[in-house]
Amino acid sequence: MKVFKVTGEINKPNLATPFAKEVIADKSEHAVEKVYSEIGSKHRVKRFHIKISDVQEVAVEDIENPVLKKIVAGE
Repeated sequence: MKVFKVTGEINKPNLATPFAKEVIADKSEHAVEKVYSEIGSKHRVKRFHIKISDVQEVAVEDIENPVLKKIVAGE
């Protein structure tokens, strides 16, 4: 499994918020789907309100989330 950092913006009429989220996935496409799902469920936002601007693979030593770092390092 790889860790991806997905950045983008939520463009809801009363909410315009940038975000950066690290997720574990096999491919970048899977990471994007996971982010759509998580942000949509937490913020009640439809997919067309979420604009993904960048997806980057993150090296193990550059992971910011301590939980993800422990999971990846333990594999």
